[in-house]
Amino acid sequence: MTHRTTAPATRTTRTTRRGAVAARGAAALGAAALLALAAPLSASAHVRVDPGQADAGSYATLTFKVPNESATAGTVQLVVDLPTDTPFTSVSYEPLPGWTTEVTTSTLPSPVEVGDATITEAPTSVTWTADPGVQVAPGQFERFVISAGAVPDTGSVLLPAHQHYSDGTVVDWADETPDSGEEPEHPAPVLYVNDAPPADEHGSSHGAGADTASDEAAVTTTSSSGDGDSGTVALALGIGGLALGAVALVLSVVALTRRPRTSAQGTVTGR
Repeated sequence: MTHRTTAPATRTTRTTRRGAVAARGAAALGAAALLALAAPLSASAHVRVDPGQADAGSYATLTFKVPNESATAGTVQLVVDLPTDTPFTSVSYEPLPGWTTEVTTSTLPSPVEVGDATITEAPTSVTWTADPGVQVAPGQFERFVISAGAVPDTGSVLLPAHQHYSDGTVVDWADETPDSGEEPEHPAPVLYVNDAPPADEHGSSHGAGADTASDEAAVTTTSSSGDGDSGTVALALGIGGLALGAVALVLSVVALTRRPRTSAQGTVTGR
């Protein structure tokens, strides 16, 4: 009489089940990791101007905060368009080591009355170009500073910015925010004068001092720091994603321990 041993097959079945559970757990943790990695992209920062408000007639020091949002290329040039319908009469720049800065003055499309004077020419753009070997690398940001005035007596001033990457890509931060208040994909930096700036998602306004003290402590071109606000959101989402992955793994293990097992004789046994 020939006996067949089925225990090894049962062990193989159990091993297969354990492998399936491990695979599901790994998949859950992998999904959580992808969520954590995707969080910085979803919370990516925009090119902004600080302060976001200035008084008409004043001379304002404006800082353009430019995060590098590419994972593979560096920022090598920034061009900021200045208004021609409500022009600044004077623009100067703060020297930035490793960058060449040029203020372009052009003839205005039409003369503009500023006080008692008629302006026909004015600064129309500022261009920062990185020296060879210099860039704002992935995960970094840089500040580009100008002094502009006199601030025109108007509601707000749109300051479109054009971010050039080392791979030839150009991102135009030039979209106007519609009356609905819904932020476009690439909003232009805005300097608010007589108009009130919109409240952000935290209920505060983009005015002077909107950047936190942590930004002041961050290092720019040679650092690995990114935007403070987006980093906080990314961290929170990343932790949440890992927590969800851990919960999924635990549930998979519990499901296995409660699943009926088939004995060597083919009968079903439970726990």
